[in-house]
Amino acid sequence: MNALAILLQTLLLLALSPLISGCIRNWKAKLQNRRGPRVWQPYLDLAKFLRKDMVISEHASWIFRAMPYVLLTSTLLAGLMMPLVNVSAPLSLFGGVLAFVGLLALGRFFLALGGLDTASAFGGMGSSREVTIAAVAEPALMLAIFTVAITAGSTNLSQMLLAAQGPTWRLLNPAHVLAFAALFIVLLAETGRLPVDNPATHLELTMIHEAMILEYSGRYLALIEWSAAVKQLVLMALLVNIFFPVGIATTASAGALGLGLLWFVLKLLALAAAVVLVETTNAKLRLFRVPDLLSAAFILATLALLSTFLFQ
Repeated sequence: MNALAILLQTLLLLALSPLISGCIRNWKAKLQNRRGPRVWQPYLDLAKFLRKDMVISEHASWIFRAMPYVLLTSTLLAGLMMPLVNVSAPLSLFGGVLAFVGLLALGRFFLALGGLDTASAFGGMGSSREVTIAAVAEPALMLAIFTVAITAGSTNLSQMLLAAQGPTWRLLNPAHVLAFAALFIVLLAETGRLPVDNPATHLELTMIHEAMILEYSGRYLALIEWSAAVKQLVLMALLVNIFFPVGIATTASAGALGLGLLWFVLKLLALAAAVVLVETTNAKLRLFRVPDLLSAAFILATLALLSTFLFQ
């Protein structure tokens, strides 16, 4: 375990994640013929939240105060298990797919507890909706990753990328196409994007993620928003690196890492453009229709897993 690699990847996650969120907001506004926020607006928002005082309910317990730190820590640990620029992730030895999904689930668990802790009606509603979506999204996420893991012969994310560099790896086989489609739907659900959720509204009938964090302000709100951006980056990195391992560095030289970083950013921007296109061309689904969409992702992931045994 290299402490320098852990530090550099942590800084990359924290520094790059708001930029991807800013690009998505800006491009979405442009497609809707609006001026929209600037690309670097998320950085300004985080700085503003960090400067503001916090308002904490008298009914809040230690869970309310601990949740932002647990959420950010678990998300960063999941990000350190995911190879970003180099095929070797800093914490790849500490777990594979199950640890990766488990850390994301731990953050969601505390996020739902934080929404319930102040006994707010909105918080309880958002927490209930969040765990309902997670009950279908997490199995689809695991099945889709297992599809690639079976092909690679390992559930370790770094080993999966190493196997993808081999000459016998088939990039666009049917199983991987189905798994990619399932993971893309999960990405929209996990990050609160249309057609599952609308991150730009606070309407009672539509909000899920925003309802859980209405009671948070100041530094706590900054940590939660930063955690959401990091989670989005990690899930997007999972999609672009596992299914399109083009340009990722196989050595630790400065040139290889620089080229790998360039390719990584380009792939992220391409996936962000796809997310913007889907959000712009689709309306928000009614809440009772969201499980149907996630069930479709689960079916796609199941078909992908089965096809690895039928057509290998």
